[in-house]
Amino acid sequence: MDSKRLVNRYLKGDKVIWIIVVVLCVLSLLVVYSSTGSLAYRRYGGNTTHFLLKQGLFLLAGLAVIWGTHMIHYRWFRLLAKPMLLLSVPLLLVTLVAGTNLNDASRWLEIPGLGLSFQTSDLAKLALVMYVAATLSQRQKQITSFTGGFLPVILPVGLVCGLIMPANLSTALLLGLASMLMMFVGRVRVLYLLLVSGLGVGLVTVFIALSLLLGVGNRAQTWVNRVTTFSGEGSRDANFQAEQSKIAIATGGIFGKGPGQSTQRNILPHPYSDFIFAIIVEEFGLLGGLLVLMLYLILLYRVGIIVRREKYTFPAFLAFGLALLMVMQALVNMAVAVNLIPVTGQTLPLVSMGGTSLLLTGVAFGMILSVSRVQNKKELFDGEKPITDHN
Repeated sequence: MDSKRLVNRYLKGDKVIWIIVVVLCVLSLLVVYSSTGSLAYRRYGGNTTHFLLKQGLFLLAGLAVIWGTHMIHYRWFRLLAKPMLLLSVPLLLVTLVAGTNLNDASRWLEIPGLGLSFQTSDLAKLALVMYVAATLSQRQKQITSFTGGFLPVILPVGLVCGLIMPANLSTALLLGLASMLMMFVGRVRVLYLLLVSGLGVGLVTVFIALSLLLGVGNRAQTWVNRVTTFSGEGSRDANFQAEQSKIAIATGGIFGKGPGQSTQRNILPHPYSDFIFAIIVEEFGLLGGLLVLMLYLILLYRVGIIVRREKYTFPAFLAFGLALLMVMQALVNMAVAVNLIPVTGQTLPLVSMGGTSLLLTGVAFGMILSVSRVQNKKELFDGEKPITDHN
């Protein structure tokens, strides 16, 4: 059996998205190895490949997750949407109360017996996008109604984003924005979205003000410090990350220093996660950075084609929401690296070093490919509602 038949037999769905996945995984291995070599040497007695092997195993697991998920009919994701949301809410609550604390933020829960931890917000993001897609699909006939169409969608969005916000404001804002855009595409009235947006900005402002006034927690102060540092009012030490990232990008030039030749990886904090894009540009140059940017934009474009061809509401909303969330996260990561916005702590999907977060990103890619696979095979089922029924 030739390679083309092999690919067509086992890799269903949009082939361009599969190519994007493979290219991002290869890039991840190259850059993670480069950015963690000295760290691994110090921590593991000269074994510079420790993090490379670990990332390679997670990437293989992630590819397996993508393949397994894309073979599942998307109708199961609609059935799982509500149970996953109901599971995510108590997990977020437990994380806030008893989660692993890092940099004054409780974001992680440890998986008993495995010695692994995961960010509950990663699971909540998937669950919320699935729920919003399912609810928008089910309520298209009354979607313009405030109580019948809008409230059943916006209340879970507000709850989940509100639980994520104290530990991870940027994730809450991205998830909230993605949900609002899904609702806009789902024909929710713009007036409702504008009112909720204003209310959300007001509540975040009040939360930050009260946190600073009462001295409860340090996250609000961290957010303020990041904004003041970005605006140039902070000290040079406070702006260390952004300065080192700009040095990495500036010294990369057009063609870069070459794979494994980064110098800023030994100076820049978190070069394998939050600032991995800076290392990419330093080693592969402006052209490498533009290639990464184009990969995510092409992903959004390909999903747009899938959505445009889709006759049914739930898979269209699901694919759009997942792609939008991943691409926005990628754009935020890159914008931080080039100092366009304040530091946020967002990673580059499928590229930054990760564990369970990488696996959950694989689930998101798998869901998108599932929609494409079913669409190509024209596998329909009786309960699905055509988009044209509601236009």
